[in-house]
Amino acid sequence: MIAVNSECITMTRRCLLTFKPFRIFVAGIGFFSLCFLMTSLGGQFSAKRLGDSPFSIRTEVLGGLESRGVLRKISEMLEIIMKRIDTLSKMSNSSESHRLEELSSALHRFQPVGLVERIQAIAQNVSDMAIRMEQILKKTSIPARGRDGVTGQCEVPKDPRYPDCASKVDWMRARWTSDPCYSFYGVDGSDCSFLIYLSEVEWFCPPLAWRNQSSHPTASSLPKRQAYFRSDLSLLLERVGSGKESLSFMRRRMRRLAAQWAAATRRLDERLRGQYREQKRILVHVGFLTEESGDVFSPKVLKGGPLGEMVQWADILTTLHVLGHNLKISLSVKELQGSLGVPPGRGSCPLTGPLPFDLIYTDYHGLQQMKQHMGLSFRLHRCHIRVIDTFGTEPAYNNEEYATLHGYRTNWGYWNLNCKQYMTMFPHTPDNSFMGFVTEELNQTVRFNIKRDKVNNMAVVYGKEASMWKGKEKLLTILHRYMDIHGTVYYEAQRPPEVPAFVRNHGLLPQQELQQLLRKAKVSSQHPYTEQYIGKPHVITVDFNNSQEFETAVQDILKEKVEPFIPYEYTCEGMLERVNAYIQHQDFCRNSSPFPAANESRSWPGNPPSPFLQLPNSTALIWAPNISAPACWPPLSALRLFLSPEASSCVKTCQDAGLICEPAYFPFINNMEAFNGLNAQCESLEAEKNHVFPAVHVDRRECFQQKEPLLFSCAGVSAKHQRLCPCRDYLHGQVALCRDCL
Repeated sequence: MIAVNSECITMTRRCLLTFKPFRIFVAGIGFFSLCFLMTSLGGQFSAKRLGDSPFSIRTEVLGGLESRGVLRKISEMLEIIMKRIDTLSKMSNSSESHRLEELSSALHRFQPVGLVERIQAIAQNVSDMAIRMEQILKKTSIPARGRDGVTGQCEVPKDPRYPDCASKVDWMRARWTSDPCYSFYGVDGSDCSFLIYLSEVEWFCPPLAWRNQSSHPTASSLPKRQAYFRSDLSLLLERVGSGKESLSFMRRRMRRLAAQWAAATRRLDERLRGQYREQKRILVHVGFLTEESGDVFSPKVLKGGPLGEMVQWADILTTLHVLGHNLKISLSVKELQGSLGVPPGRGSCPLTGPLPFDLIYTDYHGLQQMKQHMGLSFRLHRCHIRVIDTFGTEPAYNNEEYATLHGYRTNWGYWNLNCKQYMTMFPHTPDNSFMGFVTEELNQTVRFNIKRDKVNNMAVVYGKEASMWKGKEKLLTILHRYMDIHGTVYYEAQRPPEVPAFVRNHGLLPQQELQQLLRKAKVSSQHPYTEQYIGKPHVITVDFNNSQEFETAVQDILKEKVEPFIPYEYTCEGMLERVNAYIQHQDFCRNSSPFPAANESRSWPGNPPSPFLQLPNSTALIWAPNISAPACWPPLSALRLFLSPEASSCVKTCQDAGLICEPAYFPFINNMEAFNGLNAQCESLEAEKNHVFPAVHVDRRECFQQKEPLLFSCAGVSAKHQRLCPCRDYLHGQVALCRDCL
């Protein structure tokens, strides 16, 4: 490198020295001596590609006295290596000894003169020596270090409880250098190190009798603490930060609703006073805001882009903080790795020790990042994950094997989670957990201003994509007879051809401007949630294929005067109540028997005996009050079991009875006792994988149990089957919770 300035010209020789790596397969040849010398030279260990050695030494040597000092250290290192070669030659056969003597004499022979030439010659000789050393080690039979430091060969155990042990050892022999995490856990290429790793870090081989089996602390052994409500958001605002516009948007929302959260906290604290609430360690990893996922939302925040996700995440973070939990927020893959304790490398190795969190809230981007970096631990710990899923995932799309076999292809499915781990923005399907968000509550002044500014003949049609308007011109023309129509369709250059000319299109609007537009309107369309859970007079449902019905509905709306209405579950208090119940009661890691053991059935009444009892004046079954109910949430006391009409989902069957389908009950009704109690008249009983089972075939009277628990589905429909539908009651304004759920 040449540096030039006005006073003088200085030339500095700078040489990069790279030693080709030593592959160390055995203990006892000076590995720690090499490590010490490598680090004393300022070198570093670095990962290599598949097939390369796990160790690489890199150092830079400067000119002058510093170079001579480095050269002296290198020479000393070579002397130590030569001594190790002499030791190896004594342990090896005559043929290998001859090769080692050749290597030793080659090292003694070179006598470079110039400083740079000497360094280059050393580098070349060390490179040649590494190659020869590796060839020798491959052909030399040296016993591995065994029990208590005594050399001995480790044999691969043959244990029927660990059928994959031998194949995993073979894999490690061929691929252990593919990821530096194996070396991080002490793997050095010997069979002993493979077995230690596969029995203590992973779980494919049995524990080794000669190893000290120290038990790792488990999450359950950590002390439990009580959660206390918080009304001050300053710590949360600090943790969220403001490095991106998306984060600034979330912070502004948190501040704006701070008084609303504080008031809701006081009310819920008063209602739950006396209840013990366990403080949970919670990681929130917002994957879609990470740079690794592209962070496509931040640049669009000020342009009216998709803000619903950020609104929901802001409210989730506030809810978890206010409920008093120990919260960690991650907004990058690096933060995620550090929070989880991921070993260095490419993600092939699992975590050691317990998961440092009780719950992890993330999205599909974060889910993919976790799977990539947690190795086998992802499968072990995925029961702790809660996925924020805007529109939800039904069981047929969630189970990878079933979805692949039956063509349920999506970009978000195949995760094999309990579908209650997916948490949605609206209660689209009871197969998932309804997370929701908060609607800003209005004070009396704002309410008065809204009523004053209301435009009686104004409608807003919500549809950001032009394709959503296609084929709707006839209905829009009818609506236009009575009202001015406004839209928020995103289009770059000109009016979308799908949008009629009489529609005033505002394009994508920032959140505040969109709210102002909606507050002025008399009508805003459309939303299934409002149809099902709010209804008249705030919501009128019409058949779009019936023009007369639609026009009549518009005329009725113009006559109505209604007050603003916010469902309880979309208030701060409603969200706090709902999420608190989830955190305290939902447990997808617990392995429990899905149905009472056979010996418990002796106490069941009836003929044949059954834990179910028919409700008076109803076809529904309940869990008999005098039968002890297995652990379950929601509790089995809320169960109402029906046999659906053919071609009806359990969602529809329960709705018709004024109830909600509850998938948590499926394991308890997937049995012959339930079929008998509903008078299904089964001529045969089989178990198969199908997202509409348990069910009865309409024509053949064949009864089918569910074979795959992940396929229990409220949403499944079959024209050929009547389904067994477990339903429950729900709190008014809080569809996610039953009356006994709190």
